[in-house]
Amino acid sequence: MDEKTESLRDIFIDVTEESTVTEHQEDVRGSLTRDGSTEERTADVITAMADRYDLPTSLDDAQRVDLVAAFYAGADDDSIAESLDTTTETVERTRLALHLVRERETDSPIEPSELRDRLADADVATVAADLDTSPETVERHRRVAETQAARRAVGDRFREAFDEIYLDADLASHTDDVTRDGLDEATEGMENELSL
Repeated sequence: MDEKTESLRDIFIDVTEESTVTEHQEDVRGSLTRDGSTEERTADVITAMADRYDLPTSLDDAQRVDLVAAFYAGADDDSIAESLDTTTETVERTRLALHLVRERETDSPIEPSELRDRLADADVATVAADLDTSPETVERHRRVAETQAARRAVGDRFREAFDEIYLDADLASHTDDVTRDGLDEATEGMENELSL
C-alpha cells in the first residue's frame, strides 16, 4: 500500500470507525449475465402481474410468454394472433394488460386526461361523434390511456422488467459478436508456438 492509499485508509477509519473498506458486490439491475432463461424470467414477470391485476384469461401462461417474445421481436398483433391461433383483439387486450404499448399507439388525437374526462360525461359513441372518429378508435385510445396510467402507478416496473429481459438479451448477443470479432482481428496472423 503506498503512502497516499494508507493516508486515505486512516482518514476513512477515523471518520467511519470501521476497520474494513471492502464494499459488498451485488447483482446490479441490467446486468448482462442473469440466471434463468428468457422464457422463465418472462413467466416470472407475468406471474407478478397476474398477482396484481386481473389479466385477460383468453390466453394461457405459455401463450402470454410467446406474446411478449413476439412483441419484442417486432411482430404486429395480426401476426401474433395468427401464431397463437387467437383473435387480434385478444392479443391487443392481453398485450395492453401486460403494459406493452406500441409507440404509435400513444399518438392520440386527444390528450388522455381529456379523453378520460369526456368519457366520464358521455358514452364512447358520443365522444367518437364529437371527435369525428369511430367508436372503436375511441375505445382503443381509452384502453391505451388506462394502460399508461397503470404503468405510471407502478413506476413502469413491469415494462422495465420486460425491457431488461429482451433488450439486455439482444445487447448481450451483440456484445458477444463484437468480442468475438475483436479477438479474431487481434489474433489474426499470429502464430502459435506451443511446446508440450
